[in-house]
Amino acid sequence: MKFVSEEVIDAIIDALEEHSDEQYEQQMEAFAEAQPVIFAWLFSEEFELLNEDEKGYLQYLALIAWKSIEKVNGPLGAVSEEEIGEAEEKNYEVLDASTAKKFRDRLDPFFDGSPQEDLLAFAEEAVLESEDDPDSLVSKEGREPIFIALKTIVDVLTKEG
Repeated sequence: MKFVSEEVIDAIIDALEEHSDEQYEQQMEAFAEAQPVIFAWLFSEEFELLNEDEKGYLQYLALIAWKSIEKVNGPLGAVSEEEIGEAEEKNYEVLDASTAKKFRDRLDPFFDGSPQEDLLAFAEEAVLESEDDPDSLVSKEGREPIFIALKTIVDVLTKEG
């Protein structure tokens, strides 16, 4: 699986920001068609702890990750529920094993030996960009599930073989 660079991710974000609401909806529909299991998972009870803004933000971030990975690697096969479950479980184990106090420091183990460091940095920045801002889009409670969801999506979409 080829490396997805920060430049590619930024270009996808810039392109999405230029889209009308209708074009954005079309992108989401394309994502839902290409990755129906991931899309259904993003709308599942799994994320009921998130507020509506956080859910929408997670869906937007997932779209960016998917489009970035496809831009570099071409069309991807649809992911299974089992693949998502295994990857998510592994990611929660890594997070739970961390003894760091600060959330940012708890994410460090994810970067060790990661073949997709820029995608992980994108996920980290997305949940931490305004961690000290009480009006931040992502709440303190929302950071963990959103980061783990994005990390899981990156894992299953960039998995070798």
